[in-house]
Amino acid sequence: MPPELAINVLPAVTLAGYTQPALIVPQLHERDTAGIISELSQVLQRQGSLPDVLPFYQAALNHELLDNSALECGIAFPHARVSGVKQVQFAFGRCPEPVTWGSRGSSPVQLVFLLAVPATDATGYLHLLASLARLGHQPGLLRELRTAPDANSILAVLETIKLRQA
Repeated sequence: MPPELAINVLPAVTLAGYTQPALIVPQLHERDTAGIISELSQVLQRQGSLPDVLPFYQAALNHELLDNSALECGIAFPHARVSGVKQVQFAFGRCPEPVTWGSRGSSPVQLVFLLAVPATDATGYLHLLASLARLGHQPGLLRELRTAPDANSILAVLETIKLRQA
């Protein structure tokens, strides 16, 4: 194809672009909302995604208690926007059995995406939240995330989930 007819095509962005194997916990140890957010916050800090774990943890937990993110399909995506976070990222954790998320009347949750968002980024994180909400309507992919044996296998599933371009 002549260069003047070439079309620049950007590679499709997937959920895997917002995480890495070290941010994936195939078997969470904690069994409640506060504990799971704490466990995943510590994973984010160990990987250098957070400058200080405590303000992020408190912001994410407070936001979750005010506005529960659990969906009926068994996923939750708590999040916090704080200064010092350089790019939108998430830690992913999977509970061996569904847990009550937030208040007692909430849907049971097994898959948790904890999003760390720069204080100044509204558009990118809303785009990611919308993509995670759409994931709730894809039972086959949710089943794959629940049964993938390890972090690399979970990342491979996330690589198949394309985000709509903004």
